[in-house]
Amino acid sequence: MKTSICGLVFRPLFLLILGAASCNDAQAQNASGLAGSVKSASGLPLEYATVVLHRASDSTVVKSEFSDGEGSFRFESAAAGRYLVSASQVGFTRSWSRPLELPVASTFSLTLTLQPTGATNLKEVTVLGQKPLYEREADRTIVNVENSTLSAGNTTLDVLRRAPGVTVDGNDNLALRGKQGLLVLIDGKRQPMTGTELADYLRALPAEQLKNIELITNPPAKYDAQGGAGIIAINLKKDQRLGTNGSVNTSYGRSFFGGKFTSTLSLNHRRKGLNIFGSYTYSDRHNQPLLAISRDFYSVHDLGGPEANRTFTGSSEQDNRNQVHGRNHAAKAGFDFTLSERTVVGVALNGFTNQVPQNGTNFTQFFSAEGGLLETYRSTNVRTSHSPNGAANINFKHTFPADSGNTRELTADADIARYSTDRTQNLTTRYEGGRLPFVLRGSQEGDLTIKSAKADYVQTLGKQLRLEAGVKGSQVYSDNDVLFINNLSRTGLDSVDLGKTNRFRYNENISAAYGTLTFTPQPGFTLTAGLRGEQTNAKGRQSVGNEGFDRNYFQLFPSAALKHQLSKDHEVAVSLSRRIDRPSYNQLNPFRAYIDATTYGSGNPNLRPQTSYNVELNHTFKQKYTTGLNYTKTSLPIIQVVQPAPSSEGRQQVVSTSVNLQAQEYYALDLTIPLEPMKGWSIYNNAVVYYSRFMGNLAGTNLNRGRAAFNITSNSSFTFGKGWSADLSGSYQSRELYGFLDVRPQGQVTAGVQKAFWDRKGTLKLNVTDIFFTSPVRATSSYANYVERFYQRQDSRVATLSFGYRFGNDKLSTNRRRTGGAEEEKRRAG
Repeated sequence: MKTSICGLVFRPLFLLILGAASCNDAQAQNASGLAGSVKSASGLPLEYATVVLHRASDSTVVKSEFSDGEGSFRFESAAAGRYLVSASQVGFTRSWSRPLELPVASTFSLTLTLQPTGATNLKEVTVLGQKPLYEREADRTIVNVENSTLSAGNTTLDVLRRAPGVTVDGNDNLALRGKQGLLVLIDGKRQPMTGTELADYLRALPAEQLKNIELITNPPAKYDAQGGAGIIAINLKKDQRLGTNGSVNTSYGRSFFGGKFTSTLSLNHRRKGLNIFGSYTYSDRHNQPLLAISRDFYSVHDLGGPEANRTFTGSSEQDNRNQVHGRNHAAKAGFDFTLSERTVVGVALNGFTNQVPQNGTNFTQFFSAEGGLLETYRSTNVRTSHSPNGAANINFKHTFPADSGNTRELTADADIARYSTDRTQNLTTRYEGGRLPFVLRGSQEGDLTIKSAKADYVQTLGKQLRLEAGVKGSQVYSDNDVLFINNLSRTGLDSVDLGKTNRFRYNENISAAYGTLTFTPQPGFTLTAGLRGEQTNAKGRQSVGNEGFDRNYFQLFPSAALKHQLSKDHEVAVSLSRRIDRPSYNQLNPFRAYIDATTYGSGNPNLRPQTSYNVELNHTFKQKYTTGLNYTKTSLPIIQVVQPAPSSEGRQQVVSTSVNLQAQEYYALDLTIPLEPMKGWSIYNNAVVYYSRFMGNLAGTNLNRGRAAFNITSNSSFTFGKGWSADLSGSYQSRELYGFLDVRPQGQVTAGVQKAFWDRKGTLKLNVTDIFFTSPVRATSSYANYVERFYQRQDSRVATLSFGYRFGNDKLSTNRRRTGGAEEEKRRAG
């Protein structure tokens, strides 16, 4: 049955790609070139101006190019017809040509002259341009991190905390507009982590390496179907300057609990036909999180009945402090090589390793129902984590000769990545009252190998139709070997704890194919329809108990979008999609990480994938102000919970894990309001008002509840002249219900200032995050037999001073598109 299904899906798409790629040139209609130049009003050539070829009938963009060092440009081929040409550059007003007829116009050279704007009418003509901190497009929000104070000594997780609509809860789970279940991509590559593991990785990735972050709420079929809440696409910097260039960035931050040092060196050599790049980053960061927990335990007389049918049996108070010292090394190297005018191949290698020793202390007291002290113990918890990983990518891109105005492009990527984990923990518990100390030692050795290959084909089919199609295959193997050893001081002997020791192996194969058609029957009207099919074969096995699962399923993921410009000021867009969230490999791993003798975190091998249907309607006014409505229906939602766990050790234990509930419904109103109160001051405001309701049953507790909540972010950017600029941002998350969690409001205010000097090659930045220290998480988790209230604080208030310097040639490459396929995967989707 699997063979017939896969053949049914893949064979037609392979034939579609190969057939389209092999189209002959019989449709060509006197394709011809058009050359010209771009100059300033004073007659000087303008380098790196954007030159666009438009259809004269409706101004639709046909092609775009950049002018070279002499201001020259050339469109290699275009079908016979009537066209307009425009040229633009920062600091100049856009210039348009008169209507041109091809092929007649190919016999002469076109000259476009750009007039300076008021900003350039100074004693010296110095054109400076910088992207706004936040940009809103039809299907995504873009956070431009490069050259902003956001990058001043911050981590990628710090930047995400400040991004519009993004929140990070006490368990380090990312949410976008109040929804969890995100696909995180770095340079187009999926990160095989969630929760704390992903957060630790993002904490170790300096913001100085980032170009931008894209928040995509309803992705098209080109992307993996993973990610019901959307996609966070993190794009790293890549130097586009010619010759040998580089940059160095060094920062030191100080909080109340320790220092945070990060340094990055990037080198790049680009000449015609070859680009070689590399970077190295070292970071050394101290942190001291705090976790305080208060618990009430109950005996339930009528399981599933009202709260009146339970009896209070006791409580506990717990205080946990942890000293964390993380040291990270990250390196990247590769090259892009131009085989011919239309073909580029690239190779990229990445390596990352982090060492995180942790020294934790714990103080816990247990009380009877009457309030009497029953037991007191203190724990020391020494944990280490070493996680080296490496990845290799080879990519290919070929652009076919244009015919009849059609363009065709084929790209391919092959990746292999290896993630290793070596964790140890030594938990020593000392009791007051004569009870003997107890020592629990644990170790985990884990390996995760990911192999994938993909190919994408894009072709315009005439003036109104565009085809995108592709295939992808991935193979994942995960092996985690866990050993726990008990030691009682009375005997001094070690014994293997068979209840905690285990080995978990996981295999997963996913084969996918997609096709998307984009139809533009008239200017201002676009219809897109796509279908993605994914065959998943997964197998998990635990050595102890010989428990496991086999899951084989094929699913279709349709998507559609309609965008219509009603008038000059009004545009509407509607999109629909079906998506899936498979449990991460870490969420499936049953390894236990202990906080103290009664509290631990663990994966859940019984997790099932969650699927969702998403509908989104957006209205844009004057291409600036956006109003959006969103509805999502999710089956078997995966949420993180804190719940009582079975125990044979004579005391109540609590586990933090992930489970499936029955369903979730989500409604949201999204408002984006950019403002410019005065010259040099821009404000980007975003507000999300949402209602999320969960249904399910866990630990004898029926859940069917929701609550309206909202998230507000406001980010101001200031430009003062003479190289001075500043940012001020604030965010507020209201009280919300998420599953069994009732989370209290939180927010933060962050400010930064920077000064550019040495002809903008040097930059000095000062940044202070969470100025009023208002980001700690306070929440309550309630079940019929158990209530937990916790306070969790990260080391979030940090003052950071950073220095950056760019060296080398400032001349930009005239063909920015010639980069590796792995780096361009996300851009090709647009």
